[in-house]
Amino acid sequence: MTPRLSPLLLAALAACGSSRPPSAAPAADPTPAFASPARPTPEIGAWGFDLEGMDRTVAPGTDFFRYTNGRWLASTPIPADRAMYANFIAVADRAEQRTRQIIETAAGPPGSEGQKIADLYQAFMDEAAIEAQGTAPIQAELDRIAQIKDVSGVVRQLAANARRSVATPIERTVDQDSRDPEHYIANIGQGGLGLPDRDMYDVKAAQFAAVRAGYLKYIATLFTLVGGKDAERRAAAVYALEEKIAATHWTRVENRDAQKTYNKRTIAELAKLAPDLDWKLWLDATGLAGQPAVDVLEPSAIAAAARLIRRQPLAVWRDYLTLRTLDAAAPYLGKAFVDARFEMYGKTLGGTPEPRPRWKRGVEQVTSALGEAVGKLYVARYFTPQTKARADQLVGNLLAAMGQRLDALVWMGPETKARAKAKLATYNPKIGYPKRWRDYGALTVVPGDAYGNAMRANAFEDDRQLAKLGQPLDRDEWGMPPMMVDAYYNASLNEIVFPAGILQAPFFDAAADDAVNYGSIGAVIGHEISHGFDDQGAQFDAKGVLANWWTPADAEKFHAATQKLVAQYSAYCPVPAAAGKPALCVNGELTIGENIADLAGLTVAYDAYKLSLGGKLAPVLDGFTGDQRFFLGFAQAWRGMFRDAELANRLATDPHSPVGLRAQTVRNLDAWYDAFRPKPSDALYLAPDQRVKIW
Repeated sequence: MTPRLSPLLLAALAACGSSRPPSAAPAADPTPAFASPARPTPEIGAWGFDLEGMDRTVAPGTDFFRYTNGRWLASTPIPADRAMYANFIAVADRAEQRTRQIIETAAGPPGSEGQKIADLYQAFMDEAAIEAQGTAPIQAELDRIAQIKDVSGVVRQLAANARRSVATPIERTVDQDSRDPEHYIANIGQGGLGLPDRDMYDVKAAQFAAVRAGYLKYIATLFTLVGGKDAERRAAAVYALEEKIAATHWTRVENRDAQKTYNKRTIAELAKLAPDLDWKLWLDATGLAGQPAVDVLEPSAIAAAARLIRRQPLAVWRDYLTLRTLDAAAPYLGKAFVDARFEMYGKTLGGTPEPRPRWKRGVEQVTSALGEAVGKLYVARYFTPQTKARADQLVGNLLAAMGQRLDALVWMGPETKARAKAKLATYNPKIGYPKRWRDYGALTVVPGDAYGNAMRANAFEDDRQLAKLGQPLDRDEWGMPPMMVDAYYNASLNEIVFPAGILQAPFFDAAADDAVNYGSIGAVIGHEISHGFDDQGAQFDAKGVLANWWTPADAEKFHAATQKLVAQYSAYCPVPAAAGKPALCVNGELTIGENIADLAGLTVAYDAYKLSLGGKLAPVLDGFTGDQRFFLGFAQAWRGMFRDAELANRLATDPHSPVGLRAQTVRNLDAWYDAFRPKPSDALYLAPDQRVKIW
């Protein structure tokens, strides 16, 4: 997909150190600015920060992440059903518990949203009925695949998979046209792999040797569970096919490039690009009949996939399609299938000891299928008008601070600066929940049919997406349900979106010190604002058009600054070399967009915090100045840890840097040096001319 939507996702953990506590800055008025007899107590600590979680034996200049969170890291276990644990997860767990209560008490007349929520959840939770059904829910699908006699049959099944969000080498989505964002277009892109990334198939990637072996075992297990013969031989053949597909895939770095992944083609041009596929058959079967053009995201990969579809043995394609069907169905089948999938994707890939409790997986399914129906109830119960008003105010302050930073830029010329300000002026903030809720009337939920419900939900969403083609742009649509703990920027809509789920402590606590709120949720808001000006977002103009609005001189200065950040992060290696194994390092090119947003977001949040003081001195609380509390709040928001296998996975696939390194963003801000006074000999210390400043 083109990188138009940038969510604020979690990354991994790194860094350690030890030494001295900071020297305190001069004291100011000791009375908390927020003190009020009626004001509630913050959820964490006396002013929104966990003092007990610090490790003051670590110098902030040595490792600010561990200085802020060291005792918490040492005393907090990763839950057995998690590959990682972090503040984002803790808040998501709370939202999940609340969502569970809503789902388990949902009710209504037949056909109502409440009844659909209840039936969908209960069907998934009835393990005894699912076990009794065996493979009956998927048998018709398996039979259709077994009866495929030619390439056309393969193409039809691949198209059917695309309609139901089952993995396929040629995927199809609907999105805004990057160069004509008032209209929608169908995107055709690469896919079809069982491992998360093409590079995991590379035998030279020694860190994924166990993952490759585990995946081969998983394929064979699924074949065995449906009574297949020669399971290991067939698994090896399917794996070899996926290796061929992986070899043609574009890298994650290449797929970040909005220019490179925009390749609008007429249907005739598509057929010329990839003549090995019957495109009329595929387009008709995927609901794209009559479309004048499509955006081919990775042209060479699509042409290669078409060749493989025509030229690889039919028996291998039947087994591949069987595998993809079984893998997609496994969460909704009996225990043997669930356990096999967890063994691969939970234990082997993520290092997680135990599967998530079934109720959590049920909540996840209902949230995926009926997210806004549940979200409507969640908002009514848990998101107050007062919280929304405070969040509106914070976002307004951050946008104003970003405007002031643009005004003050010395490296950007007036022509580009005027266009940047025009873009900022058209930002559309969405906070809490959508203006208009989705209609789920056309979604059929059948009591007792867990697998069928999942596939119908996928097809319902696919129909909803296809219906956009040829219709006016919907600027009110949301890409996440309200209870999700996340946020995002969408370049084509030029919008920043903050669901109700993330507007909770420790990110946002109405009772907490303003410095902590600005350091945590303020930096999140600033992060999303600045995505419009990261290396990819900066290629979209005020109207959301993928178009160059930079002078050549300014573009060169911007690129030079971003390359400094690439180099800085590429030098971070959370897993050092050991016992003949190479170090595992951050991919600075893959993570550059998020690193720019972290740096700019923190910078803008700091400016907004200072503006909020109105020229007054912030109080000193527990010996910490306002500026110190701001940076502590930022680092506390990023506290978290990963299992080793998950960290290796994230370093290869995640466009975000590991959590500990996100907290170390502070080393590029002069204000952090003033607040904590690190020594030049400290590990995080950067000379003033080495500190990266972009926005």
